[in-house]
Amino acid sequence: MNEIKIAIVDDQNLFRQSLGLLIDSVEQFRLISESEEGNSFLEKLNTKGAVLPDIAIIDMDMPGMNGIELNTILHQQYTHIKVIVLSVHVQPMLITQMINAGAAAYLAKNCDKNELITAIETVYKTGFYFNAGALVALRESANYRAQTQKNISNIPVKLTAREKQILELICKEYNNAEIGEQLFLSTRTIEGHRNNLINKAGCRNTAGLVLFAIKYSLFQLPV
Repeated sequence: MNEIKIAIVDDQNLFRQSLGLLIDSVEQFRLISESEEGNSFLEKLNTKGAVLPDIAIIDMDMPGMNGIELNTILHQQYTHIKVIVLSVHVQPMLITQMINAGAAAYLAKNCDKNELITAIETVYKTGFYFNAGALVALRESANYRAQTQKNISNIPVKLTAREKQILELICKEYNNAEIGEQLFLSTRTIEGHRNNLINKAGCRNTAGLVLFAIKYSLFQLPV
């Protein structure tokens, strides 16, 4: 696996420093910045010559710019930075809101360190990571049992058989190259299908696409 560049945004000094030590202990991880809140993190990103992270691990409750605002700005202005939310708040609607807004994963702050490592590696590889807690939250969200497939603009969506096949493999955490091998198609063709699926569903990224599949029972992920 390539080196994964990571940034931490959390206002709790001891927690942030401890998390930094954990990241430094993993060979393929590289901690490139620590920030107390969203505004200071964005300033670092905007500094000339700054090394940008692959993944930003962010808290929800922070002074200045909180995690909700930061997640939105990162998705709009730094689309290649994947966001992992690490929070004490695990309400189903909040988890669904953050994933719909572009977050790639949502973990509780009391999660096991091995799960966090797995989440980082999985998000880097596939663009999303949903653990059992997140899946339960998504399934309990108010809109989960909607019957007609609709995109974020409430427009009905119809997927082709090929798109459903590719969506299933995406939900199984296959990347574009692996899906191409399974279906005997080029990586570029799979990338095109993935982008078409994201556009049809009206979601922001792969994590949102998986949420779309779960919401409309197009794929049943185990809990």
